[in-house]
Amino acid sequence: MNEIVGLFYIVASILFILGMKLMSSPDTARKGNMLSAVGMLLAIIAAVSATSIIGVKFIVIGLIVGSIIGAIGARTVAMTDMPQMVALLNGFGGIASLLVAFGEYYSLSRPSLIDKVLTGGDVALASSIPIILTIIIGGVTFTGSLVAWGKLSRKLPSKAIIFPGMKLVNVLIIAAIVVLSVLVVAGIPVLGLSTLQLTIVAIALSLVFGILFVIPIGGADMPVVISLLNSYSGVAACSAGFAINSTVLVVSGALVGASGLILTQIMTKAMNRSLMNVLLSGFTAKKDTSTDEGETGEVKPINVEDTYILLEAASNVLIVPGYGMAVAQAQHVVSELVEQLEENGAEVNFAIHPVAGRMPGHMNVLLAEANVPYDKLREMDEMNPLMENVDVAIIIGANDVVNPSAQENEGSPIYGMPVIEVTRARNVIVMKRSMNAGFSGVQNPLFFKDNTRMLFGDAKGTVQELVGEFKS
Repeated sequence: MNEIVGLFYIVASILFILGMKLMSSPDTARKGNMLSAVGMLLAIIAAVSATSIIGVKFIVIGLIVGSIIGAIGARTVAMTDMPQMVALLNGFGGIASLLVAFGEYYSLSRPSLIDKVLTGGDVALASSIPIILTIIIGGVTFTGSLVAWGKLSRKLPSKAIIFPGMKLVNVLIIAAIVVLSVLVVAGIPVLGLSTLQLTIVAIALSLVFGILFVIPIGGADMPVVISLLNSYSGVAACSAGFAINSTVLVVSGALVGASGLILTQIMTKAMNRSLMNVLLSGFTAKKDTSTDEGETGEVKPINVEDTYILLEAASNVLIVPGYGMAVAQAQHVVSELVEQLEENGAEVNFAIHPVAGRMPGHMNVLLAEANVPYDKLREMDEMNPLMENVDVAIIIGANDVVNPSAQENEGSPIYGMPVIEVTRARNVIVMKRSMNAGFSGVQNPLFFKDNTRMLFGDAKGTVQELVGEFKS
């Protein structure tokens, strides 16, 4: 049986690796996702076969219930809510690892509790170290992901939340977690508390720190936070694998942790931020010092008919999608507009900012759903040098990623962030419902530039009207 279980684990690990490789390309991403899911199913079957801790029927019931909830959630979630779902899944991964580690610690220290022994020192060092690491990382991931979900869903303010003395509180919590971890690993009781009770205190502090870790991060940085928390959930799972001696959990957790960290580095580079700056955001966060000076002016509205005239005469059109396109569910009509523009002889490209939307790859997923050819999706660094050749740049629901304040206003919270430099295009059409600021809460001076026209209204309806103009 052990040999069969080991074989299942090897096959599952291979499927995880192949699945991740296939997910690196849009053409094979679905197949990669399916292979990874099959690998996880095999890993669960092997784990159930190798243990007798709990009745198999409870595992099967949990598997069925979880599968039903996951399937319903995945099928019914709106594309605009996908980042929130990803944030929650990161959090669930963190709390699952935490519970596994705590259960293992409780199981190992149980004899000392029964005998009223306070030390709990019977937990081996090789087990207590990964257990406490899993607990801390899992706790931070869980509450941090819940805060990210709250910011993304607008249940919490999207702007940075900072209170007086926040840096000191963070330092004290980290110091307390480190001290508690050392005491738990060494098996030293303090103030009449057993090491198991100290572990519970460490859990509570990690949950609190997860909240303080994310609340000072503004909305514009949320894609970075999601990828970072994704990495944390993987590291927690990997550590839990060491705690319970599960090879397949170590492998899968390491894959998620490493890929999440690589993605985080890509995102931080796109934001012109260091990884350490994100990790220590709770310490380095400052209040918003931006001003509205130079960020106001007179907007120049345009209607659909005049927009059509500009587009009809254009030979090079650039489309910059943002979260507003997801809200309006306009990706399909945007694909139709691209077809009409190309039939009219125009070259059409999409400029995709790495942090456009609310999670990494958000715009890519939307446009792939609308069957937009992947070779039309250009990276920001590829399009910016060619911006003078663009006759018309159409901004559909994007805001922060085209905000020139990132280059012009040193007091802006997004100053230094690389943006898509649409201001250098010959004409800029901004599709928005209103003049509201973006997710970061920063006003956008692009709206007042001489070459910018504001096309107000629902993006889906507006683009449909433009398609109708071309067809007629």
